[in-house]
Amino acid sequence: LKRLGITAIWVSPIFKQVPTHQSYHGYGIQDFLEVDPHFGSRQDLRDLVNTAHLHGIYVILDIILNHAGNVFEYNADRYETFDREQNRNIIDPRWDDNSYLVKGYRDKNGDPTIPFGPINLQTHPDAWPDGSLWPAELQTAETFTQKGRINNWDFEKESLEGDFFGLKDIHHGKGSVDEYQPSETLWHLCEAYKFWIAFADIDGYRIDTVKHMDLGATRFFNSVIKEFTVCMGKENFYLIGEITGGRQRAFRTLEVTGLDAALGIDDIQDKMEYMVKGQRNPIDYFSLFRNSELVNKDSHIWFRNRVVTMFDDHDQVRKGNNKARFCADPQAEKQLLSVLALNLTTLGIPCIYYGSEQLFDGNGGNDRFIREAMFGGDFGAFHSHNRHCFNETTAVYQEVAKIIALRKSKIALRRGRQYLRQISGNGIDFSFPSMKDNQLRSVVPWSRFFNDKELVLAINTDPDVAQTAWVTIDDRLHQVGQVLPCIYSSDPTQSRPSLTVEKRNGKAVLLTVPPAGFVIYETP
Repeated sequence: LKRLGITAIWVSPIFKQVPTHQSYHGYGIQDFLEVDPHFGSRQDLRDLVNTAHLHGIYVILDIILNHAGNVFEYNADRYETFDREQNRNIIDPRWDDNSYLVKGYRDKNGDPTIPFGPINLQTHPDAWPDGSLWPAELQTAETFTQKGRINNWDFEKESLEGDFFGLKDIHHGKGSVDEYQPSETLWHLCEAYKFWIAFADIDGYRIDTVKHMDLGATRFFNSVIKEFTVCMGKENFYLIGEITGGRQRAFRTLEVTGLDAALGIDDIQDKMEYMVKGQRNPIDYFSLFRNSELVNKDSHIWFRNRVVTMFDDHDQVRKGNNKARFCADPQAEKQLLSVLALNLTTLGIPCIYYGSEQLFDGNGGNDRFIREAMFGGDFGAFHSHNRHCFNETTAVYQEVAKIIALRKSKIALRRGRQYLRQISGNGIDFSFPSMKDNQLRSVVPWSRFFNDKELVLAINTDPDVAQTAWVTIDDRLHQVGQVLPCIYSSDPTQSRPSLTVEKRNGKAVLLTVPPAGFVIYETP
């Protein structure tokens, strides 16, 4: 990871799961203060973080505030549903704005034999360590909303109060954002997550399912954690919220709660992937970062450092029942470097989902198949079967390392302004690249600016044929006859070593991008 150029890793939840109702992804917590034995021990986590820090890599831990695991069973009118977490039918009541009675906490065998409330270990010694919910402060009945599973995900009250499939919703408090009254449970969860920062020296949290939490609860947690970490000398502890539901919801959540960044905005992933595959117009992707009307702002808003961008992820909600990684499609192996380059050199905080750079395809229709075994083995889908994700000999790995090194050395690629550029085939008629006959086979160029420097970047959405186009550049910054050297090409034999500025559409250069390739030219 260090040789690739990675500066931070996001680790999926490592907390102890409900033993009899384990979620394969780690989001069904039974003990908020313990590491699941499948991963190791607390000390193993501490060792992981220490090792990462020795290599200059931050560690962001995935945490859950919205819900606990399937730690209790309802005693109510019963409805059968398919639980995707457990891949089987379960019986749970649906949300209907009423609270349900609870039979009891589950014991180590999964049966609801433990009283629903604070537990006396003398009378119920089998509650520890594999039964009920821990720490003990979370065992009160008031910890949970107890309103059954979400059925209508678009009804806000239901999405805030209902159970996330079999995962039991936690009651955080009540009131408006500015007058929010946190519950005792939320206080105790804050203490639990303070513990992990102090114990393991964690550098940031990725907060799961923020859409399903009160804004006031998210703001309260953010404030408590930020103050705690500043007292520890961590001035820049990073809080990223998984905020699905589009940019307007995400940006409002960031503004109101003070979170540092949003993750999970599905239209970024869709437009990034399918623009590279020639199935989306480039302007749809590039406008994601500056379209003010969609967030109800009077002037444009830069999303440069407020959105985590990626094309593969562990959920892929946007793909419904056809879940698979980028590389599952025909021709996608050829196009993988282009999408990685686009992700790394456009606005946002770029994130690479593990294995994507190793051509893992995740094909299988279920999100289990996109959570492949990182170190190889029988579990995996097609290309990822019996393969590990630490192969440094692949061409994609080596080229991505070069691009990340350039990103680190060129401030414009990290902090610069960004503009999609117009192109022309004849040097006279210029327009933004767009699909024709429902496909895009074209050079897609953009510029990154910082101070008096312009970097001209371009990908080619044609996987088989090199594409040449005139590309508009900044009129004031460049002079006719000026030469822009190439500082990166995925195939130097098929791209131009330098570009000469001509007076076309203001100023323009004629560049060639290799098939499914990527190039960067720089103001000297």
